[in-house]
Amino acid sequence: MTIDEELSLLDSQLRRLKIEYEIYFNNPTKKPPTDIEWKVLSLLRKFSEGRLSFSQRYRYNEMAQRYAIYSDLWRKKSRIREEGYRRPQDALLSIQGLRPEEHAPEHKAYGIGKDSAAATETPEQPFSVQCSNAKAEPEQVEQLYKALTAAKTKAGEAVSGNLDSFTSFVQKKTDQIRKQYGCHSVEYTVEMQEGQVRLKAKAKV
Repeated sequence: MTIDEELSLLDSQLRRLKIEYEIYFNNPTKKPPTDIEWKVLSLLRKFSEGRLSFSQRYRYNEMAQRYAIYSDLWRKKSRIREEGYRRPQDALLSIQGLRPEEHAPEHKAYGIGKDSAAATETPEQPFSVQCSNAKAEPEQVEQLYKALTAAKTKAGEAVSGNLDSFTSFVQKKTDQIRKQYGCHSVEYTVEMQEGQVRLKAKAKV
């Protein structure tokens, strides 16, 4: 099997895993699809250090980011399912997969959501980068742009603007937050919340 064929298999298994988890969370007697998830993780690990062409690496990164977004949501939904619904609002949150949390100052970003969701580089959470000067840090901005557009594409949301316009947006937002909070940099995170892609900007000391 060629690398492209294996990447297609990974994409197929990831789509199947998403469907199986949706069935799992809607059926209290259903067991989590650990066998399919193991296959997905095995392929992700295989390609993480393998030699890939530019297009293959881009394709792999998109699927890895998609899995990170999905797995974060699944972990939160599983936690609520395991802990039970101690409060009335938890029954609704189990569908959304999220609990209300307190965070540092947050800002709506790039017009992609009403609220922002927390995210750091820990395994519990999805894609995140820090930026202090967008024009001087093009790699971080490009990574964030790719993660955002990939997440929005997979969620069926429209992708507006190009990398240049996004860089200008990040520069303006970073300057605004640094001036407002006197911080050194700004942390930008991409997360899937309630089936929609969210982008958060948070001041970092």
